[in-house]
Amino acid sequence: MRLTILGGGGFRLPLVYGALLGDHAEGRITHVTLHDLDPGRPAAIARVLADQAAGVPDAPKVTVTTNLDEALRGADFVFSAIRVGGLEGRSADERIALAEGVLGQETVGAGGIAYGLRTVPVAVDIARRVARLAPDAWVINFTNPAGLVTEAMARHLGDRVIGICDSPVGLGRRVARILGAAPDTAWIDYVGLNHLGWLRGLRVEGRDELPRLLADAELLGSFEEGRLFGPDWLRALGAIPNEYLHYYYFNREAVRAYREAQQTRGAFLRDQQARFYEEMKRPDAPALATWDRTRAEREATYMAHNREAAGAGERDEDDLESGGYEKVALALMRAIAHNQRTTLILNVRNRTTLSVLDAEAVIEVPCFVDANGAHPVSVAPLPLHATGLVTSVKAVERFVLEASESGSRTTAVKAFALHPLIDSVTVARRLLDDYTSAHPALAYLK
Repeated sequence: MRLTILGGGGFRLPLVYGALLGDHAEGRITHVTLHDLDPGRPAAIARVLADQAAGVPDAPKVTVTTNLDEALRGADFVFSAIRVGGLEGRSADERIALAEGVLGQETVGAGGIAYGLRTVPVAVDIARRVARLAPDAWVINFTNPAGLVTEAMARHLGDRVIGICDSPVGLGRRVARILGAAPDTAWIDYVGLNHLGWLRGLRVEGRDELPRLLADAELLGSFEEGRLFGPDWLRALGAIPNEYLHYYYFNREAVRAYREAQQTRGAFLRDQQARFYEEMKRPDAPALATWDRTRAEREATYMAHNREAAGAGERDEDDLESGGYEKVALALMRAIAHNQRTTLILNVRNRTTLSVLDAEAVIEVPCFVDANGAHPVSVAPLPLHATGLVTSVKAVERFVLEASESGSRTTAVKAFALHPLIDSVTVARRLLDDYTSAHPALAYLK
């Protein structure tokens, strides 16, 4: 089978290739095409992949191209991990938002809206090309904002596009580990939107073990989310929120920590990756070792500003490993290609799963996956506090989609102004003005 990776020069791509190297089943991926607009980046990553493949006799063949149509033809699966505007764009998103005193994170608040407005048109073009050139291919979307982008692509690809994220995987793994359960055998009751979800139960042999965790303050404070949110707040919620909800529940603290930091996360990654790709220009640079060293630093500093605001300390050593999105992608491809039925937390169209949202809304929930794709599993209704956030943020996503299609500045302003983390129409207008000035990709908004 053939896998095409869009954003083939992306830094995290060796995680996906590493997972493919461990797959020796019949009908596995045998050819990987890396597509990127910058030929230098996939060339550097291809060197890392070559080091990974050393000594593996049946390693998937890797080719590189800057021609999108060429990359898509013949693909069985298309993995989308593009970043429109690059890390320089993310850095600008953060800086502009923080100057207005609001959050600029790449998927949450003002930064997420700006990123969505410039990414959706590109994602839609990709979806249309896939439908024309590779109509039988399945698209696995990791491009952020993942839920929003998946919904945009689903309007052209239907259920043949499925969004993945490593946040629920990491959360489920941590909670299972604390409770002494095997993550692969526990049933995780997780529901929400991408980067806006809650773990509401963890069942082992039919018994929900989450109440035992919530009743034990010492256990609650012993893992990442417990330290980030605090045991008292988790008990009040009766659930474990996705780490990104820290931006909502402790917004002022998060914004203050970001404004006081020497460098935003986007700026850090921009500079760090620039050093990596520059180093990889040296023919004698040890590719895999250089990548491993850079990745370890990246993982150790993940959400550092939030942990600082919460007094949560350093990340646990167990959490420095990959969140697992590459394993989700591999399990998803296996399930579809070989009807290896499994259950994964994915971003898919709602259908009738959450009654507060329409059928086309993309949500993040456990899904039963087989040869016919991903099917959301019935879940209990959202509690009222979660319903409010989910419906508000989904409304904002819809305005982003509408603005991306119509080019309407008025609609784009509505997206900013109605987000729960932006409390002023005046600020919303200034944000849009500053973002359109900073990003040529937003020139379509009139």
